[in-house]
Amino acid sequence: MLALIAVLTLFATRDVTQLWWVALLAVAGLPSLLAPQHRLIAPLSRVAEVVVLGLAASHVAAVASIGGTVDGLGASAILPYLAVPVTVTALRRRFREGSALLAVTAATLLISGALTTVDGGIQLGQPGYLAVCAQWLILAALGLYAAGTLHRVMAVRGEGKPQPYAEATRLLTQLRTVARQLPGATLDPGGISEHLLEELRTVAQTRRGAVLSASGGGRLVVLAQAGVDRVDWETTLDADSAIADAWASQQATTAARSQSRSHRGGDVSALIVPLVAGVRTVGLVVLEADVAQAYPPPVVSRVTALTRPAALRLEAALLFDEVRSLATNEERQRLAREIHDGVAQELVMVGYGIDNAMATVFDDAEETAESLRTLRAEVTRVIQELRLSLFELRSEVDRQGGLAAAIAEYARTVGASGGLRVHLSLDESTARLPAATEAELLRIAQEAVTNARKHAGASNLWVTCEVDPPYAQIEVSDDGQGMADQRPDGRYGLAIMAERAERIRGRLEIRPRQPSGTTVAVVLGSSSRRDNVRDSAAPEGE
Repeated sequence: MLALIAVLTLFATRDVTQLWWVALLAVAGLPSLLAPQHRLIAPLSRVAEVVVLGLAASHVAAVASIGGTVDGLGASAILPYLAVPVTVTALRRRFREGSALLAVTAATLLISGALTTVDGGIQLGQPGYLAVCAQWLILAALGLYAAGTLHRVMAVRGEGKPQPYAEATRLLTQLRTVARQLPGATLDPGGISEHLLEELRTVAQTRRGAVLSASGGGRLVVLAQAGVDRVDWETTLDADSAIADAWASQQATTAARSQSRSHRGGDVSALIVPLVAGVRTVGLVVLEADVAQAYPPPVVSRVTALTRPAALRLEAALLFDEVRSLATNEERQRLAREIHDGVAQELVMVGYGIDNAMATVFDDAEETAESLRTLRAEVTRVIQELRLSLFELRSEVDRQGGLAAAIAEYARTVGASGGLRVHLSLDESTARLPAATEAELLRIAQEAVTNARKHAGASNLWVTCEVDPPYAQIEVSDDGQGMADQRPDGRYGLAIMAERAERIRGRLEIRPRQPSGTTVAVVLGSSSRRDNVRDSAAPEGE
């Protein structure tokens, strides 16, 4: 702006000496430039600028050679500089200071115009001078007013921003819409991972393959795997392995040794490609072939070309899985609180009322007392059922304890309350299944144990839990009356178990137990060891 008014001043006056006003404006504005945040120096510097501006405008107008019959138009060479201090106050939201600067400018222009004489008269009487001064003051005032209005509108919009839950609702609605438009209408991490492995097997040799994802605690979980054998993949990020190197570097890595902890040796080529979405590593793809040099640079390029778009899909699926898990946990806690604070409390009060009624029976109404005792026992039973329901709702898999520990705790608690002798067989490796999968398996086991306690009339309960990711088998058996004679309301729980097993791509089997009772088993993946669940052998490549 200083350069602009210097050019305009030379054009209006054709006198180089008049540039000293431009230099004086630069000196006046220097303190606010050097100390823009100072509470005293910056405002005083801007006041000095507008005072110098008013004096300069009056003087330049008096000596300017433009205007013809309309004198005083030379002030238009200096007054554009008024935009500088006014704009600064608007950007810093100091609108009162901006108004004060306009008032000081107007006063300076009037006073200097009244004291300056031109051709025997005062400059304030020149129409051109008054018109130019009014024009720039009005423009500056309008600009300041517009900035203030814009600030108020933005402040109102900021106050009306959606609350966190409203914003979450909007985002989840959009996510649901997007999920329905995806191929296969799914945001399942396991399904996306399996599809990716199928694509990669068409461009690269793959004897064994897997998609791994982080689970917390410096470990990885297997989302999907491909190959004829079940592989004990290296899932520790702290280990000295190509998997850990690829995760840390976010670069595709090749190795001449298997990434399995139980590989028997021989020629092996391994390719580990990180799945990077933005700057975040969301997973790894591991491919292995039992030949040397199976992954030259051209093959690596083809593989990475397929994994780049897959990383974003997997990240979306994992985020959706996490949101769904959080929502499910919150809902369980909400239901637990409602039951505890509602029906359970009411039934306790009913029990106290029955106790009081029994205490006030002084006549010989033995039949009434017996009915009250029966009712009191029934209320006690209902309260016990509600407490077990609360325990079931609040039970979840601890990321430190594991799935087997959660199932064992639930079976012991329910067995003790129902008078069942519980036999546990737990075999869980240090590797972990995905959190959502563990949660579904826990709910299936809980439903099976609850059915045995409520409907089977059993004395013994056998619970087997074998977890060796990506394989898992949960089996609950009882020595009760069997499925044929169980109450119909137990069928609803069986349907829920089937839905949960299908959700995690598991297999649910319900069969009679010899000599009496029922066995409920759910199997996930395939194991190198032969299990005792019928049809447990997986197709080749699963």
